[in-house]
Amino acid sequence: MAEYHLTAPLTDADVEKLNIGDVVYISGEAFTCRSRLQKYIFDEKNVLPVSIKDRNVLIHNGPIVIKENSKWKLVSFMPTSSIRFEKWGAKSVDEWNLKMIVGKTTMGEQTMKMMQEKKCVHVSPQSVSPNLWIDSIEVQDVYLYDELGRIEACWFFKLNDIGPFIVDIDTKGNNYFDALEKNVLEKKAEVLKSIGVDPNFEYTELYRER
Repeated sequence: MAEYHLTAPLTDADVEKLNIGDVVYISGEAFTCRSRLQKYIFDEKNVLPVSIKDRNVLIHNGPIVIKENSKWKLVSFMPTSSIRFEKWGAKSVDEWNLKMIVGKTTMGEQTMKMMQEKKCVHVSPQSVSPNLWIDSIEVQDVYLYDELGRIEACWFFKLNDIGPFIVDIDTKGNNYFDALEKNVLEKKAEVLKSIGVDPNFEYTELYRER
């Protein structure tokens, strides 16, 4: 396992060196999206009102942001579960030319294939309170606020070495959580066998009348 401090916009070389299990800290410019933004762009055929050509880090996030003295202030920030957006995952990687997606959990097979083709990784937060990041994130701007609302709008952030994140999908088609689940199932089978429990048992059997 290696540790990297990367600055966006990211290059192919930046992400190709990452392997599942590596730890990453991120600086530079990024943007956010949730389901409503992706539906608005990919399903309803609208276009982003701003260029993201040099902004290739996407955060699956609906930040809590308030306005004070005519300036946006970040109140709370935590990536949300990426698997909820699998419907648009491959399209977002392809059409937005992404090199990194930041979100909790993982993504599905179609997105993983596109990530491998386009050289993109997925990273998840590693047990960090979201409020620890607030002072390291600058709110630069917001787009589609009126159309989509505060949570679902497209926010532009500038990050200052936020992390740690763990690489859970790399550019080689490996998935940290798939490997972890396989390991858990193998260990579970070994443990059940060692204590003489049928691997097909049901937990509710403990409460059935004999």
